Amino acid sequence: MNGEDRVQRPLFGGAISSCFPLRFQEVFADPDRDESLIFELLDLKHEVGDGGSAVWFLQDIAREQDAEETMVLEHSGTLEAVGLTSLNGPAIVTTAIGQMAIAKGRQGREAQNLVRVYLANLRLKEVSTDVVITAYEPILIKSEHLDCMTSSGGMTVDSANLGG
Repeated sequence: MNGEDRVQRPLFGGAISSCFPLRFQEVFADPDRDESLIFELLDLKHEVGDGGSAVWFLQDIAREQDAEETMVLEHSGTLEAVGLTSLNGPAIVTTAIGQMAIAKGRQGREAQNLVRVYLANLRLKEVSTDVVITAYEPILIKSEHLDCMTSSGGMTVDSANLGG
């Protein structure tokens, strides 16, 4: 992290602040419902077409999370957001909704929860940036999940009842 550009960021509503490299994302979480909202600024994926970019990022998340039972439920076509511009060009927007079985951290497959993932990709080609906004909503929380006692976001079940 030495030599990287950093930015001062307020935490906990401004109660404290810290410096982070610019490459880190913004994450908002509701621990009571086990939901999260993530904003990422990424280098533009030139090899990914505009129309399939949201689905590509959704599948990339599934690979990174070692997800099982991944499916794309819906995806939009390409929209040009004329009101949202970067330099001289409008943002290109695509969306996707998926569902996947994922575990938090290093909890293992036995603690995988069924999660609905809502993803929007705003492509700012003029500045070579993909803005990825992802929301996670638990649908089914296995009882082996470490946070299941404090979560009210999804139905809790014992994995023995699921055959898992």
